[in-house]
Amino acid sequence: MSTSPFPPTDTIATTDSFTYPPHHSFPPFYTLQPNQATLTRQLSLWSSLIRSHFSHHRTFKLPLSSAPTLPLFSNAKISRSLDPLAIRQILDFMATSTPPTASYTSSDKTVAWIWWRTPSEWADKIHSWVEETGQKGVVLTIYELRESDAVKGQEWVGMDEDMLRKCLDVLVKKGRCQVFGQVDGSGVKFF
Repeated sequence: MSTSPFPPTDTIATTDSFTYPPHHSFPPFYTLQPNQATLTRQLSLWSSLIRSHFSHHRTFKLPLSSAPTLPLFSNAKISRSLDPLAIRQILDFMATSTPPTASYTSSDKTVAWIWWRTPSEWADKIHSWVEETGQKGVVLTIYELRESDAVKGQEWVGMDEDMLRKCLDVLVKKGRCQVFGQVDGSGVKFF
């Protein structure tokens, strides 16, 4: 029998088209708990919720300055929201989890990438698309991989360029692609 103070993780609907879990309406969920076991469970629930939310909305970047005002981190029906320090603690937890599910874009920790798939999973998806569409041996630009008509409907469309490069680095290390250049017009050749 679970001793967690948080309700089960079944889901309930909300108005922004994302289905929030019941604990999003549980007031103590918005205050980080002092008991270490409870806090670890709470951070895991927040991590899962954040990744699900970002996956649903196909977004990748979280600016910490605007995070407290997002519906993800607040619930007007119960007059609760996470404070910025709690959000930072959750992101730190995500960044140090195995595998990391968030990473900061710079050392000032003002913006985080949310990895709702690992870089390796993204790399596999991109390489599968390359194989399915006959792009092996073809040089594609980073722009084409992120925003062209050819990739419409793919989950990585609009991914931050630096984030995409991190995923491509996985393929480079496996010998499945080569990246040419370091600016917007850089190309990628898949093998």
